[in-house]
Amino acid sequence: MPSNKRPCGGMADISSKDVTVRRAVAQGVMTLSPAAFKALITGRSPKGNVLETARIAGIMAAKSTPVLIPLCHPLALEKVKLECAPLKNKHAVLVTAEVLCSGKTGVEMEALAAVSAACLTIYDMMKWAGQDMVISGIRLTHKSGGKSGAFDQG
Repeated sequence: MPSNKRPCGGMADISSKDVTVRRAVAQGVMTLSPAAFKALITGRSPKGNVLETARIAGIMAAKSTPVLIPLCHPLALEKVKLECAPLKNKHAVLVTAEVLCSGKTGVEMEALAAVSAACLTIYDMMKWAGQDMVISGIRLTHKSGGKSGAFDQG
């Protein structure tokens, strides 16, 4: 049977893997119109503190990744750090997530989920200022701790 026709094989068996410290960093960019960006950084959103809410949403998404992504292992995350850095000259916000755990599988999906949720939260909280926003460049920039070695894409 072709591989795309196979039934779901279930979660990967990680029982024989060693516990190591796993770290992943992901980034994404939320670009807004100049007027929406000004409202964002001056705190004029009617929905409240956009960047702090996005930060909390990202942390919650990292913790909820196995619920959002089928077959993703539930992990005991030890650190989730999410930063939203305004890029004034680009009318954008650089969203960066760092996730760590001691475990048998990586935390890449958790970092990517965190960035995605934070960007979506900014979009949701700023859509009152216009729909001309773009979420872009969501990607893994660092991974370490697994058998496959480190990955860096600065």
